Amino acid sequence: MRSIDDGFRLQMSGYGLLTAEISYWMPDHPSLLQQYIWQSWDLAPSFPELARFLEHWRREIEATIHAIRVAHRDLISPAEFRAVDGVLTLH
Repeated sequence: MRSIDDGFRLQMSGYGLLTAEISYWMPDHPSLLQQYIWQSWDLAPSFPELARFLEHWRREIEATIHAIRVAHRDLISPAEFRAVDGVLTLH
């Protein structure tokens, strides 16, 4: 029997793909604005996974965040699926 992919399971639970572009400065290079791109499955509009990641960043990384740009997209939703003769189809 085939197992269901974790990403698919999250999407069916309402999660969408979040991309965060984080602009930051490191203490040893204060004049150099750097960027970090981070992606995860997350729930809009509260974004609990992003909040956990940013808390980790503030606690563990010696960098000052300048700006965060967020893009979020629900790739699929439960309404796009229906069972036809016991087979799931994507619409």
